[in-house]
Amino acid sequence: MEKLIEQFLEHLRYERNVSAHTLRNYASDLQQFLDFLAPADASGKRRMLPEVTEVDHLTIREWMGELHNAQKTKSSIARKLAALRTFFQFLVREGTVELNPAKLVSTPRQEKKLPKHLSIEEAIRFIETPDLETDLGKRDRAMLELMYATGVRVAELTTLNLADVDFRNQLVRVTGKRRKQRIVPFGDPAAEAIRNYLTVRDKFLFNAPVSKRDDEALFLNYQGTRITTRSVGRMVEKYIRICAGMHNISPHALRHSFATHLLDSGADLRDIQELLGHARLSTTQVYTHVSMEKLVAVYDKAHPKA
Repeated sequence: MEKLIEQFLEHLRYERNVSAHTLRNYASDLQQFLDFLAPADASGKRRMLPEVTEVDHLTIREWMGELHNAQKTKSSIARKLAALRTFFQFLVREGTVELNPAKLVSTPRQEKKLPKHLSIEEAIRFIETPDLETDLGKRDRAMLELMYATGVRVAELTTLNLADVDFRNQLVRVTGKRRKQRIVPFGDPAAEAIRNYLTVRDKFLFNAPVSKRDDEALFLNYQGTRITTRSVGRMVEKYIRICAGMHNISPHALRHSFATHLLDSGADLRDIQELLGHARLSTTQVYTHVSMEKLVAVYDKAHPKA
């Protein structure tokens, strides 16, 4: 079965053209399923894996139950089930199995969570937290400004290259999921912050050996290589600790704030969909619920008959 998973991952990488992040998730989820099917013994040696044709919907349902008992979130369980469905669908197409057993297992019903976002005042305060007297502060300010100005995903931010930024027209070319590209405008504060960072970018670059320098990457870590999503997460956590009164804020919160503030200011939902790079309008529509919550709160507070 391990060889079949390798073939499936190769199919995703070269034929489906999925991102490295998505590929890692598939590999991790399928490896966890293998660990469930054939756990290691006391010596660390894995038991013999069953044949892939022996895996049925009851086996998968048992794994779902084990994940639930392990306090895994419904969204995490749903993702792992989706990975199995895609894997077995690949095997069906290849003629390895006749049926997809994962299709017979129901996806856990998830509670609809509204995205967390900052108020305009909170967003500005958070973005302005980095110390511009330091090189790292200049870089971090540029990243936060650009994330809020464009609504890019963290993974999209880390893949930006210098050539993607058009300062003259204040546009950035973003490569999103499935390698789809979109052009997103940004304002003066982000442009100024990026220019300020670029005055010290070479200091980061020259920290790396020549063979490891990434001359194309827009944002670099202190070792002179392209910044990672994990580094961005740690950076956000650092400034959350500095900012009083802010809790449970993820890097994604700036993306949610970008969309919510645009909607509150009267932007069209389809325009926001385009800027965010959502394939479906229904994904973008969650922000209408956020704005409606705010509207109801204002009504309850201000209307004499509320």
